[in-house]
Amino acid sequence: MRVAFHFFLSVVFVLGFSLSAAAEEAPKKKYKILFLTQSKGFVHGVVNRKTVGVLAPAELGMTQVGKDSGLFDVECTQDASIITPEKLKELDMIFFYTTGSLPISEENMSAMMEWLKAGKAFGGVHSATDTLKGNKTYIELINGNFDGHPWGSGTTVTITNHEPAHPAVKMFEPEFQFKDEIYQYNSYDPKAVRVLLSLNMEKCNPKRPWMVPISWVREVGQGRLFYTNLGHNEQTWTAPKFQEHLLMGIRWALKLEQGSATPNPEVQAEQENKAVAAALPALKAPLTELATAGGGDADKLFASLEKWAKEDKPGMRKLVNDIDRVKGEKNAEKKKEAQTKLIAEISKK
Repeated sequence: MRVAFHFFLSVVFVLGFSLSAAAEEAPKKKYKILFLTQSKGFVHGVVNRKTVGVLAPAELGMTQVGKDSGLFDVECTQDASIITPEKLKELDMIFFYTTGSLPISEENMSAMMEWLKAGKAFGGVHSATDTLKGNKTYIELINGNFDGHPWGSGTTVTITNHEPAHPAVKMFEPEFQFKDEIYQYNSYDPKAVRVLLSLNMEKCNPKRPWMVPISWVREVGQGRLFYTNLGHNEQTWTAPKFQEHLLMGIRWALKLEQGSATPNPEVQAEQENKAVAAALPALKAPLTELATAGGGDADKLFASLEKWAKEDKPGMRKLVNDIDRVKGEKNAEKKKEAQTKLIAEISKK
C-alpha cells in the first residue's frame, strides 16, 4: 500500500513538473498587424513596390521589426478594400501609410471604428495624415490633415521630446536632431491627443509661428492610437531608433506598455507661443521684400501680422502660407497681382 502511494506521488510530481515546463515553453501570443500602404495620391518612394512581388522599403522595415522582436506578424497590402468585418476578426492592429481616397466603404469604416473602440489598436506613419480627407470619421480619428511640408526630406530638424519616459519615445533624447520630411497640419485638435514629440521651432529652418506636432497618442474607446510623422525617407526605416520608436509605439498601442494618453493642450499651447516668438522676427525679411515689390509699408505689415498671430491664428497661418506661395510664383504679372492682394489682406488687422 505504501509503495503504491509513493508511486502515485511520483506520478503526480512528474506530471505536474511536465505541465509546468510545458506552460513555460508555450509560445507567447503573436499579434497580427495589417500594414496598408495604398497610394491614391502621391506615391512615396518607401511604399513603392518597384518590382512585382517584392515588398517596398517601408513594408520590409515593418516586417523586420516584427520578426526581430518576435512580437507580431505583418500582412502587407495595397488594397484597403480588404478591411472588412470578417478580416478585422484576424487582426490586433492596423497601420496606415497611405495617401488619397481609399476604397473603404462607410460600412467597413464603421466596422473598423467599432473594432478599435472595443480594444484593438490603430497606427499611422507619415502620410496617414494625408488620406481620406473627405471622410470626417477618419480625420477625427487620426486628428490631422496634411497642410504642406516646409521641412523637406533633406532637412535636419530639431525635435523636442516632451515625455522621455513614455514608452513610445523613450529611445529619444529630450532634444534631438533628425533628418526627414515633416508635415504641418490642419483639422488638428490639440485637446484630442497627447503630443509626445514636436518641432523645436527656435532651432529649425524655416521657422513657422505655430506648433508642429510630430508624434502623438490617444485612446479611442477601449482601443489606442499611435501616430508618427517620421518615415518619409528610406534611411529612416533602417535607423535603429526609428525602428524602436515603431516597436514601442506598437507595444503601447497593444497595451503591452503603459504611458499616458491624456491630452496635453497646455504643453502644446506653450510650444505654440515659443514658435510664434521664434518665427515672427524671421518673417520681417519676406515682409520687407513683399512691401518693396507691392508698394506696402513693411513695419505696418509686420504689426498687422503680429495682431493676426495674437487674435486669429488660423488666419495668420493662411497668410504665412500665402507669403510662401507668392514668393514662389514665377509669372511676373500673376506675382504682382498676388502681392497687391496679399498686402491688402495683411493690412486688414
